Amino acid sequence: MAQEPQSSPASDLASPPGPPPLTARDSAPATGFRIGRVLGIPIYLHASWFIIFFLITLSLRTQFTSQHADWSPAQHWALGIITSILFFASVVFHELSHSVIAKHYRIPVASITLFVFGGLARITREPDNAKQEFNIAIAGPLSSIFLAGCFWLIAHYVHGNDMVQAAATWLWEINLALAIFNLVPGFPLDGGRILRGIAWGLTGNFTRATKIASSAGKIFAYVMIILGVWQALNGNWVGGLWTAFIGWFLLSAAQESLMQVAMRHTLTDIRAADIMNRDIPTVPRDMSVEDYVHEVLRTGRRCHIVTGAGRPVGLVTLHAARTLPREEWANTSIQAVMMPVDRVHSASPTEPALAILQRMQSEDINQMPVISDEHIVGMIDRDTILRMLQTRLQVGHVAGQ
Repeated sequence: MAQEPQSSPASDLASPPGPPPLTARDSAPATGFRIGRVLGIPIYLHASWFIIFFLITLSLRTQFTSQHADWSPAQHWALGIITSILFFASVVFHELSHSVIAKHYRIPVASITLFVFGGLARITREPDNAKQEFNIAIAGPLSSIFLAGCFWLIAHYVHGNDMVQAAATWLWEINLALAIFNLVPGFPLDGGRILRGIAWGLTGNFTRATKIASSAGKIFAYVMIILGVWQALNGNWVGGLWTAFIGWFLLSAAQESLMQVAMRHTLTDIRAADIMNRDIPTVPRDMSVEDYVHEVLRTGRRCHIVTGAGRPVGLVTLHAARTLPREEWANTSIQAVMMPVDRVHSASPTEPALAILQRMQSEDINQMPVISDEHIVGMIDRDTILRMLQTRLQVGHVAGQ
């Protein structure tokens, strides 16, 4: 999802230089500074967010200085900062609207992150059907239209305070721009997801619907890149480069969505039992960390099940062992650095490989035991799944030639 790339109708200074920030949905892990929680969803600020916040604030301060020369510099800066904060609150509201509908359909929303392009909602999986996709996607533009209406009412019916009217005017225009731009039918914008929901409903095929929406997204991205280059060559370097940069971002996102569909299609019939390693490496819990490191060097196995009294009690990795100071290795058992068995992420033999890969990426883990009837029956690692994916994609590409 994204925000209007053109300036506000009121003034060329009514929006930040170049296209305003984007909003989007993604499944990548959240990064940044956590600033709070809304409706149970953590809100993060990515380090890059401070760049766009400063640019928008500076742009608003310049606009307010031009339109209201009688205000003091402190008023120009203060209103610029307050309006920027309200704008990004609007972006969070936009993302929360998606999140509320997603949670209604029992689709977990892990976090919302504000970054240089705007907002990014992290969801853990795709919707189950076309109706869910459509309803989740349309919620964003509708929420921005709602906010635009609220700020329009304030701008037109709250009198006596020029600062309130100036901020409300900019906020209703930018929220309306956000809604309109998001309705462009190009993935991963809201309009692209709406298009995918419609195509999914008509064709009954998620893969085909995603290809349609992603193709539309790529076309729109190329248009933005060409427009940005044209603007830059005609003297508007800041706006042109920003437009082209956002076009590149959208192009990358559309291509990534196609890759995710390819992954889903390629791994659809692969289960953990098909690719797990049934040779389960174990070490006793009283082994010293030093001896464990030597065991890793000897075998090349970087992850082991820790046993005690013949039963698994935890999982230890080379990475965990190296968190201990080198001088303590000889006198410390691996029990001190292992992850207890009740905290170990595990898979079942019938769990799809794609779901396991997504969980590994989400939790940033590389190995996972496979458990059946409370017994560890194998080990699976991220590299194995990725090699299987690469092999199948290569075989599929050759077969398709």
